[in-house]
Amino acid sequence: MLHLASASAEGWAERALAELDALLLDHAHCEKKAASTALSMIFRYPEHACLAVPMSELAREELRHFEQVVALIRARGGEFCRQKPSPYAAELMTAVRKAPAAKLLDTLLCCALIEARSCERMQMIARALAARGADDPAHPDHDLFALYDGLLASEARHHATYVELARRCVEIDESSLQARLAELAAHEAAILASSPGSPVRMHT
Repeated sequence: MLHLASASAEGWAERALAELDALLLDHAHCEKKAASTALSMIFRYPEHACLAVPMSELAREELRHFEQVVALIRARGGEFCRQKPSPYAAELMTAVRKAPAAKLLDTLLCCALIEARSCERMQMIARALAARGADDPAHPDHDLFALYDGLLASEARHHATYVELARRCVEIDESSLQARLAELAAHEAAILASSPGSPVRMHT
């Protein structure tokens, strides 16, 4: 269960595939940022030992994904480079409260929602590619389909990891955790609803 408050627009995957090079570059930056965020949690919260190993494992996996996406960009004749980021994550994090325990809880849950949205959109891309026949190994875009189809399980697992860490690292009852997750999910949905949708990014 991804705990999202809204579904992406039906046509998003087709728009994304129409601007595939820009999408892949943004995807690479997202994987890099996800690894950086996981490592920053270890440095920012050394008193929460429950974060250390899961965040280290997650960071390594995100960097492997980063390398996979960069390899695909290069195979298509492009190169990893600077790109203007989407405001999505920064806007999502404006909901994070300042009190220490609340800040940790909200940060973990916001990270969970980012992973959830990534999972949903990667699934949309994989399905759109499959509809074009790219699930056939002989199809010229099969490597693209294999990337996105292959990332779904790990993105869903990362979402679950962040939610579970919120349970373990913050003293909060389950109903309060779920209520706060629902509030943040509504905030995330509102950000997407107000997004102009262009240029195409993984989270716009």
